[in-house]
Amino acid sequence: MKKDQSEIISLNIHGSNIDQHSKLNSFNERVQELTVNENDHSISDKKEIQQGGGNGDEVHLRKSFSLWSILGVGFGLTNSWFGISASLVTGISSGGPMMVVYGIIIIALISVCVGVSLGELSSAYPHAGGQFWWSLKLAPQKHKRFAAYLCGSFAYAGSVFTSASTTLSVATELVGMYSLTHPEFIPQRWHVFVCFELLHLFLMLFNCYGKSLPLISTTSLYISLASFLTITVTVLGCSHGNFNDPKFVFATFYNQTGWKNSVIAFITGLINPAWSFSCLDCATHMAFEVEKPERVIPIAIMGTIAIGFVTSFCYVIAMFFSIRDLDALFASHTGAPILDIYNQALGNKGGAIVLGCLILFTSFGCVIACHTWQARLCWSFSRDKGLPYSHLWAQVNPQLGVPLNAHLMSCAWISLIGILYIASTTAFNSLITGCIAFLLLSYIIPVICLLKKKRQIKHGPFWLGKFGLFSNIVLLGWTLFAIVFFSFPPQLPVTKDNMNYVSVVIVGYTLYVLIYWKFKGSKEFHATEEESEEEEGDLVEDGDMMIASYNGDLEESLNEDFDNAGTLNPKNYSRRSKVISLNDSE
Repeated sequence: MKKDQSEIISLNIHGSNIDQHSKLNSFNERVQELTVNENDHSISDKKEIQQGGGNGDEVHLRKSFSLWSILGVGFGLTNSWFGISASLVTGISSGGPMMVVYGIIIIALISVCVGVSLGELSSAYPHAGGQFWWSLKLAPQKHKRFAAYLCGSFAYAGSVFTSASTTLSVATELVGMYSLTHPEFIPQRWHVFVCFELLHLFLMLFNCYGKSLPLISTTSLYISLASFLTITVTVLGCSHGNFNDPKFVFATFYNQTGWKNSVIAFITGLINPAWSFSCLDCATHMAFEVEKPERVIPIAIMGTIAIGFVTSFCYVIAMFFSIRDLDALFASHTGAPILDIYNQALGNKGGAIVLGCLILFTSFGCVIACHTWQARLCWSFSRDKGLPYSHLWAQVNPQLGVPLNAHLMSCAWISLIGILYIASTTAFNSLITGCIAFLLLSYIIPVICLLKKKRQIKHGPFWLGKFGLFSNIVLLGWTLFAIVFFSFPPQLPVTKDNMNYVSVVIVGYTLYVLIYWKFKGSKEFHATEEESEEEEGDLVEDGDMMIASYNGDLEESLNEDFDNAGTLNPKNYSRRSKVISLNDSE
């Protein structure tokens, strides 16, 4: 039961003179006034004010997402079965069906370790900043600002590359659908580029209005699962039992890359399933828009992996058993092998287009989820001045309820990145690798800090002990492995048109990040919420001592609040009254 601190103070007064009583009455009135004002907000309200940047007048994101909505955003973005379909062009030539099947199993197991690592940190430190906030909390005091800045920079780059690669995959499918129905049409890179820009302009509109996003994300989850079931059942049913031999799916290796070493060909082909299980941090950036994020976010992450594995594994098994002519698949000009698989299985181009439309609807939800994710990440990072002109991107539009400026700026970068497709025939591989590499780099920074602390932190309800430690180590090893091998050229011999330029992008962006930090970021980047949280923690900790001081020797305490002339000392009183109100709220 709460006790009024003024009553506690008054019970300890014995033999005080009239002047002291006068001081005490004045003090009590101010304490009661501050306590009433402070109690107008619940503890969760205080946290929400802090999450908004420590200013009660700031516009906040609404807590309008449920577990299913968050899962819809998470799976809507990762969407493994769609990812396999969209990026099949990068994997089918690096080992054929066998590579994709076993690749999904390998990547799913690695993704469990990645998901556990992210889930533990999101449970311990739920925050829209995700990995850059965890770095701030876990890094050594001397390096925490730089660690958080570096992590946030990599995470934001990863989100932009993800949106660009996803949108490009959808544009490629649209051009492929036209090519499938017009055999004389040979797609050119500029066709895909123009489609990419128009599609991007259309899909960016959905994230300009906040109230519709929970409905869109939840609907996207159901559309994805319904499309998966419809396509799988239709393809299997139309095959009429004329399936490939299991050896074709599980034990035959097809290498069309030019790499003489089949192991290297297999590894470069892992880009396909790796991209399909990427972006697992998406749900962590919705922490301010869901109740009990310390429980909901880890469930959403692990649920995304589970649904992704079941759907993608069953999907590719069904598709590969239904292939009629693998050589025709390699020779196709559509640029979207999955459409050719539908066409072979159904024996009908119209039916293949209908199934392609189901993928198209699923992809819309995926791209919209990408935009939701990148905007929240940009907004959260900008509030701590991690980007140039952060004051513009850190705003939440009060009418629309979304970080509109952050969204539009991110979409502008996506439009520019799309130009890479004009420069290289394998630009899609580069975009995918950029997505994977930047995100993994952002994940390992807080994990390294966690391991440096020997995992001795105040953890949340999701904490897996030794398996968590094992998962952290796997994540570090996988990051190094992926960055090195996924930067290899996807095809030999290497030319300027098929070169994998992702290494240039990673090095160039890293240099920009370091230069910006040296000349500007080190002076501007800060953590308002970190400072606010530490200050409140100190106040609460000091509060017990101060209350004891009031109980033990009120006269001495009052003398600290009033000067010799009987005037209230603002500095001492404001700190003491804040402590009392904080303790009273607890």
